[in-house]
Amino acid sequence: MRAAGARFEERAGAALQRAGLKLLARNYTTRHGELDLVMLDGDTVVFVEVRHRLRATHGSAAASVTASKREKLIRTAELWLAAHARYAKCNCRFDVVTYDGPEEQAEMHWIGNAFETD
Repeated sequence: MRAAGARFEERAGAALQRAGLKLLARNYTTRHGELDLVMLDGDTVVFVEVRHRLRATHGSAAASVTASKREKLIRTAELWLAAHARYAKCNCRFDVVTYDGPEEQAEMHWIGNAFETD
């Protein structure tokens, strides 16, 4: 399962780079959580959560980004910004890239500015 997640993160990162974003970090991990991809879109830092669901029995990949998951992402993003002062004053956003279905058939859906911080 972990290997499949890494492949989806790779696919998403490559697609976002083709769309013009620049990769800053991959799999940034703290005790609060992990950021799958940290990218730069112009002067905006983009924290990207990549989700895959093989089956919709427990909801879609997009629905798996719960309030608890969003809180972890926000906290981890704050720590990333604190550790990377160069980007601390940049605009930021949270994007979600989802894949639903079997790996070889799953299409990418990019949800830009998927949620706001409070």
